[in-house]
Amino acid sequence: MKRQAFSLISLLSLLLVAGSAIAQTQVRANVPFNFTVGSKTLPAGTYDIKNISSSGANLLLLQARDGNSSMMAGSNAAEAFKPADKTKLVFNHYRDQYFLAEIWVAGARRGHQLPKTSREKDLAKELAMDLTHRRIEIVASLY
Repeated sequence: MKRQAFSLISLLSLLLVAGSAIAQTQVRANVPFNFTVGSKTLPAGTYDIKNISSSGANLLLLQARDGNSSMMAGSNAAEAFKPADKTKLVFNHYRDQYFLAEIWVAGARRGHQLPKTSREKDLAKELAMDLTHRRIEIVASLY
């Protein structure tokens, strides 16, 4: 019984450490196009993205390195079977519009997924039979 309790405590401790490491990750990426997050369109540029949640919520802070743009956005947890091969931002691209969809850190199986906006959902429906939808990956780095 003591061994099971110790194993359970060890496992929970490991999960907490792994979760806090992911939560504290800060990503920097140069985005070469304007893109939408939530209801806001951000200009092309270099952005720092970090998780600013102190609780279980996934609240992200996006800040342009030039200081001209910043915003907070809620995200959902995303999980993958294999760890991410690189640190990256993933965008959904419809015609001439880009929507930030996911954020991944190299080696992690957990990332951030941003909810689709009503505008993105409308574009996806409109272009369902069209092949102009693409997923674009931008390589990022940790800072």
